[in-house]
Amino acid sequence: MDIINHLTRTVSPAVLGDDHSPAKQNLLEQFYAVFAARLADEDTYNRFANENIGRDDQQFYDRVWTEDAHRDQIARELATKHNVDQTAARGLVAMAAPLAFHEIKSLAGNTPVPQFLNENLDSYQHHIPAWASTVLPAGMLAATPAAGERISDTVSTAPLQREEEPKGSFLKALLPIIGLIILGALAWALLRGCQENPEPVATPAVTEQQAADGDEQVAVAAAIEPASLSIATGENNELYACRMSVGNETLQTNVMNALTSAFGDEANKCRADVDDNFAVDMPAAAQLATILPIVKNVPNASMIIKGDNITVNAPDATALEKLVSDLQAAAPAMTVQAEGPLDLQGEIDDSLAAADAAMMNLGENPDPRDVARALSIQVINFEVDKAVIPDVNKAFLDRAAKIMAKVPDMNLMIIGHTDSQASDAYNMELSRERADAVKAYLVSQGIDESKLSTKGMGETEPVADNSTEQGRFRNRRIEFMVNDQDVNANEAMATGTGNMAMGTSNTMDPDMNPLDSNNDDLLPDGDDATQGTALDPTN
Repeated sequence: MDIINHLTRTVSPAVLGDDHSPAKQNLLEQFYAVFAARLADEDTYNRFANENIGRDDQQFYDRVWTEDAHRDQIARELATKHNVDQTAARGLVAMAAPLAFHEIKSLAGNTPVPQFLNENLDSYQHHIPAWASTVLPAGMLAATPAAGERISDTVSTAPLQREEEPKGSFLKALLPIIGLIILGALAWALLRGCQENPEPVATPAVTEQQAADGDEQVAVAAAIEPASLSIATGENNELYACRMSVGNETLQTNVMNALTSAFGDEANKCRADVDDNFAVDMPAAAQLATILPIVKNVPNASMIIKGDNITVNAPDATALEKLVSDLQAAAPAMTVQAEGPLDLQGEIDDSLAAADAAMMNLGENPDPRDVARALSIQVINFEVDKAVIPDVNKAFLDRAAKIMAKVPDMNLMIIGHTDSQASDAYNMELSRERADAVKAYLVSQGIDESKLSTKGMGETEPVADNSTEQGRFRNRRIEFMVNDQDVNANEAMATGTGNMAMGTSNTMDPDMNPLDSNNDDLLPDGDDATQGTALDPTN
């Protein structure tokens, strides 16, 4: 967990606005390290742990450092180091303190803030200047390098730790951090005599690949996707659609609590993909209690939170403009924007490029869930009323089939979805035909037919609104899920979040279609009481 980098990305833009001064950015970065070290002290934190700290509470800084002399020293040292006016420096840190406090609390989740900061000390201790020893609790700088040994005073992208490098391993040690080096000449000087830096808490998972110059293996960091939340409201301000992708159950619980507070029991329809391929922090998590009611009050609105960005849409231009303005005020550290016009070809091309990259990065013996997720990234843009796979998708499916064939116990369900245009019955049948078409093509490429099953969901599981062109585009999709033999069908339906997440499905496969001729849907059909059973879908 690179706390300094996170605060630099989320808090600094809110504090600096249009001022892109590198000096002020670096000043704030150094302040974040001193501020985090101060909050790591339980006695300090407990003084205001039960307070409701406002994001614009510039007096909060005075409550963190209660001694005037300490506040003066911090402003003076930061101003001198970064060549910024001392009054301006004092103003910057006063604005940054409450925002940084909320972000750190969000990162900590259910972990007490002092414990979280002490467990992740390695991610910010090297940013703490030597002069800070007089304004921090005793012992906080025990592991901090001396001033002459500082790694960097520039904006960081990851914490670096240095040890003696074994002979002959310099170039291999350089590989994992080459992307983090800003100044090449400086990096050579800093890294000479260094070893591979140990991973801090919550760093991306690594995969192994052969080094080009020998038989030893070198760890290469795998990309971690930002956590995301996508919701849409209905005509009556109800929760119409909801999906989240998060890195752990702690973040899932935090998001679900905020959804439940805003939408009540409707939050249970939100589906979650909980996997370590996603980040365990969501920059907007601390503001969800404010953000979600704003979106709820706009009928047929949609919102996608991903990383530091919030993208919204609504069919009414005036309502959309106000929605953007209200959300930006509620989450000043986020970038809030209205969704642009649908670029159909661009969306298709981007999805195929991302899906291809995800498939190629699976490595040897990939997890079937990761295969399913990579397959689901692609947009298969079927023509209207047709179930013929476009040629542009066939090349990707050809490559995917070769990888799938090498994965043991690869059992996938292919699920078709439509938008809400046309009748329910028509959409259900069309979605099934499209899923069947994808299955048939994969079988033609050598995939065992018994390893693939299909389901048509029609318009019953939207991921976006159906009132805008962009929302309808996202709802028309093919998803791939793993048929997990260990998942009980009734439990999967009851939980709503987790088991029915992307990449996981159930064994009994109730198709939840009240209009078909079989008897495997979970709930009785409204039009024919002989179809379906509430408790025992066995056929």
